[in-house]
Amino acid sequence: MNALNIAIRRVTPPDVPAISALAREIWQATYPGIITQEQIDFMLEQRYGHERLYDDLEDADKWLDQAFQGERRVGFAFSEIYKGEFKLDKLYIHPDVQRMGVGGQLIAHVSERAKKLGYPCVILAVNKRNDKAIGSYKKYGFIVREAITDDIGHGFVMDDFVMEKVL
Repeated sequence: MNALNIAIRRVTPPDVPAISALAREIWQATYPGIITQEQIDFMLEQRYGHERLYDDLEDADKWLDQAFQGERRVGFAFSEIYKGEFKLDKLYIHPDVQRMGVGGQLIAHVSERAKKLGYPCVILAVNKRNDKAIGSYKKYGFIVREAITDDIGHGFVMDDFVMEKVL
């Protein structure tokens, strides 16, 4: 692994279109073969539509961070307080810089925030068929806590593992 020197910055309203576009690019490289294209499109609109992202920026219990290598945006992480726990809700790294430590740096950043706020662990949900992500999360200290299936509407479900990392 060649760790990249990255800078982590808060997502601001002018960043929203770029975050939405980066999400689409990463999802198109990651999820075909795991979920259908129809579900990819539905979830991208549901989670990365501009209005949703602007709303997330206004929520005091959500944090949106982005990673830059120089001036290039290479990934992002969204975290939140969710049902009394600290959740890493989204972590996406551009495919051409995966396995270079960007995800680990974002996980460390989110974990530090959770620790400062007094949370004993960080949780996340990951698709049960996303073996690459599961392996990465395990490398950074996450373990599988439970399996869940959530109906997200329009005939789609999220078939996930909930993982946790004790801080």
